[in-house]
Amino acid sequence: MLQLPRSMDSLYDFPFSDLEDSLRSEGIKAVHAQEIYRSLYKKGGKLAPGAQRWIAARKPPEMTIVKDLASSDGYTRKFLLRFADGKEIETVLMGYRGRYTACISSQVGCAMGCVFCATGKMGFTRHLTAGEMVAQIQFLNNHLATEGKEPLRNVVMMGMGEPLHNFKELMKGLAVISDPRGIGIAPSRISISTVGHIPGIQKLAEAGKGYELSVSLHGASNQERSALIPINKRWPIEDLLDACRAYSEKTERKVLIAWTLIEGANDSDDHATRLAELLKGRQVHVNLIPLNPTEGFDGQPPSEERVLEFQRIIKATAGIPVTVRQRRGIDVGAGCGQLAG
Repeated sequence: MLQLPRSMDSLYDFPFSDLEDSLRSEGIKAVHAQEIYRSLYKKGGKLAPGAQRWIAARKPPEMTIVKDLASSDGYTRKFLLRFADGKEIETVLMGYRGRYTACISSQVGCAMGCVFCATGKMGFTRHLTAGEMVAQIQFLNNHLATEGKEPLRNVVMMGMGEPLHNFKELMKGLAVISDPRGIGIAPSRISISTVGHIPGIQKLAEAGKGYELSVSLHGASNQERSALIPINKRWPIEDLLDACRAYSEKTERKVLIAWTLIEGANDSDDHATRLAELLKGRQVHVNLIPLNPTEGFDGQPPSEERVLEFQRIIKATAGIPVTVRQRRGIDVGAGCGQLAG
């Protein structure tokens, strides 16, 4: 597994408790952790000499803008960002009424190989560090500030990569992002998307952090799902839904079930009925996503009428909430499944 070599953690790699430990190890009083966080993430406050010394020994992850693409929808921007080792990822900024949401990448490429996903076709290159995930948030917040806009309110870990495949760095990064002493985005406003990485779901449940879990299902039988998501052969539907049930019981939160609708593949009345039967009685919320076009996959999204009928059948059969995801940034390749570095 390829990993980024580094001789020193970056400024953004430290959850608060890790920062305190780092200060102690360097003979600096841990009390200075508060002022360091305030300096890094709140843009203010004086620094004691020890805190200045600690900061001076580290840098943020080096990250340059390769492309800045604004969607014609007027609300979405996609940034192609390059790290010091030359590897590139994409980050998306989405504007909504009264708030901004960041779609953040967790890996360069992805090892899951979902057939309709541009990132999956890239293969896996390396994990991102916690600091590289935090750096994406810092970059977007700085961008919003220069335009006189409010900072990010929501984060979705739905960019390039399988977040739970990079569990340790993910949790470190989100600890900084969600810490009120740091960036301060509440855990309830952070969503982690997975194609069904069961060990990661189990560890996330045990962590008890209150993040929203979004699980990409896309097929109501193992045969159908494996054709779209190869990792299903390792972690089949029945085991995945057991893990989701355990997550809901442990966290007392509903699991978001993402279903990408592909014309002729998983959008029929029968598919809707079987999905509803599969999810009936579970603590879930279904999010329907009409397929976004990607190079090398011939599938097409269904008509709006078909999407609405699929939604109606699930509601009528299972009595669970079902929404249709708003399509954003499709013209600049910023939609779900389109990120390709």
